[in-house]
Amino acid sequence: MNDKPTPAMFGRLALRREEPWWVAYYALADTMDRAIEIGRMRMRSAEESPGLKNGFMSLMQNVVTHMVQDTTGARLEWPNAPVPAPDHERKE
Repeated sequence: MNDKPTPAMFGRLALRREEPWWVAYYALADTMDRAIEIGRMRMRSAEESPGLKNGFMSLMQNVVTHMVQDTTGARLEWPNAPVPAPDHERKE
């Protein structure tokens, strides 16, 4: 059994397309209500440069990790791949 803290225990990193931006939020596990914006980059840059996109995602994970660690003392373990947004939050 893995008892290491995971982001889902404390909230999540939510990345949303809000043209012309790609916006990162710290949000509770099941809602975007009261989500906190923690960063943004130009959507075009994310789409045109996989390196920038991955770097931004990594930076935002580190921001969330530090926010949670500062508040709870827990050091998060992130999954190897992004987890899709809940169905009720997806734009079709």
